Amino acid sequence: MGTNSDFSIGELSQRTTVNIETIRYYEKVGLLPPPPRTEGGHRLYSDAHLKRLVFIRRSRQLGFTLDEIRNLLGLVDGGHTCGEVKDAAVHHIQAIRKRISDLRRMERTLSVTAARCEGGETPECPILDALFATRSREQRGA
Repeated sequence: MGTNSDFSIGELSQRTTVNIETIRYYEKVGLLPPPPRTEGGHRLYSDAHLKRLVFIRRSRQLGFTLDEIRNLLGLVDGGHTCGEVKDAAVHHIQAIRKRISDLRRMERTLSVTAARCEGGETPECPILDALFATRSREQRGA
């Protein structure tokens, strides 16, 4: 039925280090096209599937959301310009920078709060109090 480059979902998983259930999920949500099946119903993946799955895995490692990956794959599948890909990358860089800023702010807040905590056996805890607070110090301008 297939060529010598056809392989099972297990082999695809091993070659890409992507979990089998994740591969099935990517098929279900349309990121990975469904492969042909043997007469017994087993999936037969091709080198094209492998290449696309590596692209998806690498994009996830770089922090792209599934919707962003879907958009990138749409550029690949529908023809693309380098400018369109650059625009997507620049947009992602901006999102990463915002997350870094948010993480730095969270780290400062947690560090200050943890420094005020003496630990011990008392039920009062400034860390928990800060987490229950309705407004953070940043929101109050402190």
